[in-house]
Amino acid sequence: MKKNQLNNLSLLLCATLSTAALVTGCNQSANNPPPTNSAGQVVDDKTLTANVKTALSQNPDYKFGDVTVDTMNGTVQLSGFVNTTDQKSKAVDIAKGVSGVRDVQDKMTTKPAQ
Repeated sequence: MKKNQLNNLSLLLCATLSTAALVTGCNQSANNPPPTNSAGQVVDDKTLTANVKTALSQNPDYKFGDVTVDTMNGTVQLSGFVNTTDQKSKAVDIAKGVSGVRDVQDKMTTKPAQ
């Protein structure tokens, strides 16, 4: 083979391998999606949890403390026990009113009447 042909063959081989690596890299990331909860999202979720807890504690109509607040990807979950369905509704409304909250899941249980 001539030197010119070898150079062209080398360039073609390099281009083919580069393209294959690029395509493989793209396919690999498609098969392994990024985690659903990035470090920034965890911080944001913790901040949202704190903000919802603060909003609940500062509301004069909210006088029940057996509610737990958890947040994942902007969705707040309220769980625990309340005395009435009005308290459940109030807690959900307060949480929905906090900036950054995408959704509120009501997992609270009304205590049985005594």
